[in-house]
Amino acid sequence: MAITAEQVKELRDRTSAGIMDCKKVLVETDGNIEKAIELLRERGIAKAAKKAGRVAAEGLVEAYIHNGKYGALVEVNSETDFVANNEDFKNFVKDVAMHIAAIGPKYVKREDVPASVVEAERETLKAQALNEGKPEAVVEKMVEGRLNKFYEEICLLDQKFVKDPDITVGQLLTDLIAKIGENIVIRRFARFERGEGIEKEESNFAEEVMKQVNG
Repeated sequence: MAITAEQVKELRDRTSAGIMDCKKVLVETDGNIEKAIELLRERGIAKAAKKAGRVAAEGLVEAYIHNGKYGALVEVNSETDFVANNEDFKNFVKDVAMHIAAIGPKYVKREDVPASVVEAERETLKAQALNEGKPEAVVEKMVEGRLNKFYEEICLLDQKFVKDPDITVGQLLTDLIAKIGENIVIRRFARFERGEGIEKEESNFAEEVMKQVNG
């Protein structure tokens, strides 16, 4: 099947992959854009895996603050200063900081979640499944499925990206690694919310109004 320039342009616009890479996967997928995107992503994952062992000690620390109410600070590392100054890298770091501020993950990746936390959640999920009357034989599979949902709620890399829920933050990271060609690591973050952890006096607005009226 002949691949047109329009197809190559569409794939390039949607993935930011190189022209030759786009043309190659379009040929392999007979011009199917969606299959081509999936193939590029799979190859990106493979490239990212090869680069994962490289030391990444450069990069950026970025902050995001929303209306003075909540914010986040994140450190994202690259292998070189050159990449740290790349616009795609800078935009990625900004997006991650914004995502953290908006969604509030607790850990970067699954491996960061303490074993005690995972085990406690596993026991809770198991008890819930048994209470629902599920057979013992299927409980374990249900627990594993629900545990994945648990990770999606608390782990940054497993969360759906706030600006594009069709992909996870982890997939966004993998795509950037494949595009830039360096190992990139989201190392750590902190999130702040105004008044978080402070016990506030609960007030009844209607009662306050009446007091003023009758005062």
